[in-house]
Formats: sequence, C-alpha cells, structure tokens
Amino acid sequence: MYNRSMKILVINFGGIGDEIFFLPTIISLKKEFPDAKITLALEPRSKSVKDLTDKIDNLFLIDIKGKNKYFELLKLVLLAWNGHFDIVISSGGNKLISILLFLTGIKKRYGYDTGKLSRILFTKAVPLNKNQYACAMYHDLISPITDFKTDLPEINVEPQEKIPNSVLIHPGVSKMSVQKGMTKTISAKIWAETIELLIKQGKHVILAGGPDDEEVIEIIRTNVSGFDDYYGKTKNLKDLAVLIGKAEKFICSDSAPLHIGVAMKTKTYPIFGPTDDKKLIPQSDLVVPIKANDNCPIKPCLWEYRQTTCENLDCLKISAEDIVKIVCD
Repeated sequence: MYNRSMKILVINFGGIGDEIFFLPTIISLKKEFPDAKITLALEPRSKSVKDLTDKIDNLFLIDIKGKNKYFELLKLVLLAWNGHFDIVISSGGNKLISILLFLTGIKKRYGYDTGKLSRILFTKAVPLNKNQYACAMYHDLISPITDFKTDLPEINVEPQEKIPNSVLIHPGVSKMSVQKGMTKTISAKIWAETIELLIKQGKHVILAGGPDDEEVIEIIRTNVSGFDDYYGKTKNLKDLAVLIGKAEKFICSDSAPLHIGVAMKTKTYPIFGPTDDKKLIPQSDLVVPIKANDNCPIKPCLWEYRQTTCENLDCLKISAEDIVKIVCD
C-alpha cells in the first residue's frame, strides 16, 4: 500500500511536553517504514525535542502562537507542497485542520474526526479519545497505517549509573503557562523546605532547572544550602535526560522534565494540582503523582472546565512533609 522509503509530514503544535508525548507515534512510524524520511512541523519553542531522538529527519518551525499566525500556516502549506510528501498526519481537534491538510496537496491525510468535513477530506478520520494517556491519544492517529504500538516515549540517552541515595529536584514550569494564568506547581518556599527535609533525611539532593526557572532557583538558594547545584549546567534536554538518568529518584512539576523522567525510567514523583494525572502520566510503578488531599468538586479543572487556575489553589496545598514522606516511604 505504501512505499517504505516515503516522505512523511507529521504536525504537532504545543510545548516540549506535547512533543515528547508525540515521540511514540513517530517511533512506530519508523518501525513500520524504516527508510521513511520524517519531517515534524512544530512550534519554534519546542524544537529542542530533536536533541532527544534520531527518528526525526527534518523540522518545519511554524510559529502559530505569534502575531502572524495565518502567514505561518500559509508557510506550512507551501513547505508541504515543496516537500512532495506521501503522507501527512496531524494532531489537534480544530475542525479547520482537515482543510489545512487538504490544502497541502498531500494525497494521504490522517487526523482526528472532528465532524463530517474531516471524514470527507481525510483519508481516515480517527476518533479522538482524550480520556487516556496522551501518548496513546496521539498514537491513535496512525492506527490505520501500522500495527506497531509504542507505549512510552523513548529517547537517545543510554541508561546511566545511579548516584547512590540521590534525589533530583526540578521545580520549574514554563513561563508561558505562568503568563497564561496556569499555576501548576508548589511555591518556591515549599520546594526549599522539601530540599531541606530531604537533606536532613540523609539524601544526596541535586537541584536542576531551565532558563524559565531562575526566580524559583534563586529563592531556593537563598533559603537552603547543602545540595548539589546543577542549575545552568544542563545546556540542553539531552544533558537534563542524562542527569535524570543518574538520579535514583526525581521530583518535579507537571512539565516537560516529567516526561523525560518517564523515558529514562527513573522513579519519578511529579507534583499534580489542577491537571489530570491520568492523562499525563502512564500507569506505572515508576511514576507516583503527589497530590493534595483537597475536596475540590471539579478537580482536575485545568483544560477540563477552565483555561486558567483559580485563586484558592487548594489542589496545590501540599506540604514539604507530605512530599518527603511519599518520596522516602
């Protein structure tokens, strides 16, 4: 049905976490079509995902969050025309995606079923099931063209020798989520208290963070000492993956490093508040969500009922003692 050395365009807009979720889909495509050339169209902010994998041959950087959204989409259409692709696969539940893919001129088009138009314009419109782990949701897109199933993200980082008794802390979340009014982690004060308690428990604590985390890192540095400070020493996602791989345990926020922890098979403890852990982590003994024992009637609310978090944030009233008890249990 398909030429194994074909050219495939996959489109997935979102943050780094979304691109890591999408990796199993790309990996299964490579298993089905080992000689295929795969181009990923994504937002510029997420281009570093290519540091983690050799399954992506080329990137199209499409800044759909910028001021010139429609120009960027036109650029994507022109790039697709010039690329002479055999297949295009796109995530996203917008009803206009089927039109966008039709305009690319690519003969074989796959996306989610968003109504009658998608069923007409797509080669196959795939049911969108949001009530599952995000990797599985994306992977459904290629169910019409392969029987291969890759369940978890896989990245090009070898297993690391563990640092004895170590706990890695990565407290940050993206600035974009903060600017949009999405609070998804505990305060810097609680992170500092957690580190202090872990050190008292005799743990070898390592602190890491990205460029967006400078403010929280400085507060932690001001309030506690005695940890290994790796902030600024991980220059890219692959460096961070190596460090996560060396840790016996990893505590983080609901953010991209969580998904690297999953890929590295490090015992990971993500802080969860307003988002749905069942959709964002796999069912695995290696991933233990830390959640508040609150009675919010609409939890998890973010993206389900609201686009921003509430002012009360009872779902993030998690103490350092609670975190350490779970991690050291």
